[in-house]
Amino acid sequence: MKSYLKFVFVFLLSALVYAQSLTPEQIIKKVDQNLNFNSAITISEMEIFGVRGKRTIKAKSWAQGRDKAFTEYLAPAREKGTKMLKLGDELWIYSPQADRTIKIAGHMLRQSVVGSDLSYEDFMENESLLEDYTAKLVALDTLKQRPCFVLELTAKRSDVSYFKRKIWVDQQRFIPLKEELFASSGKILKKMEILKVEKIGQRWYPKEIRFKDMMKESKGTIFRILQIQFDVHIPPFIFSKASLR
Repeated sequence: MKSYLKFVFVFLLSALVYAQSLTPEQIIKKVDQNLNFNSAITISEMEIFGVRGKRTIKAKSWAQGRDKAFTEYLAPAREKGTKMLKLGDELWIYSPQADRTIKIAGHMLRQSVVGSDLSYEDFMENESLLEDYTAKLVALDTLKQRPCFVLELTAKRSDVSYFKRKIWVDQQRFIPLKEELFASSGKILKKMEILKVEKIGQRWYPKEIRFKDMMKESKGTIFRILQIQFDVHIPPFIFSKASLR
């Protein structure tokens, strides 16, 4: 028992020393190194648990850096063929049912994406957190038996989607295992929890994430990455308005 208590003490002391050796900015930069990429092709699915039941949407996405992304819905039949193009701060959606392309802007960005707990604003986030927020280390915690840094981020500008964010970052893998998003009033707007993490090459990457919009009566949305390839060549025409049709 004495040996065990000594081990626990040494472990906690080591964690504290390690935490003090890293600034909040360094922790966020390590998170960015895991999550950011030059390019990627992804096949994913969103399992949406609505008030009236569950539905699953499958999609294929191409992304280049932070500013370019193209998504095409593959299933179900009702959503198949819908396409979404992001170029910088602009977003367009093509609907095959209406055979028209519309630009999503202004208050429309706050709308739900196909009834999920994610908004278009969530999909549009393309800046490093350090560009939009001031970070502060507020605690050390354990989540799912993983030691975590707990960071509190406060917005530098008024035009960001969330005024404050609280993030639990895995101390060893530098993945945000949990996040709470707040309005300027202090009201919690959304929660995010990573359910599955996988090492892909030299990086740790989230493969399954649960989102919950606290303003909705839904039971949440689970986003799963079924396949992903990093640093692949993507033809430039993919990121063009012509590709929407």
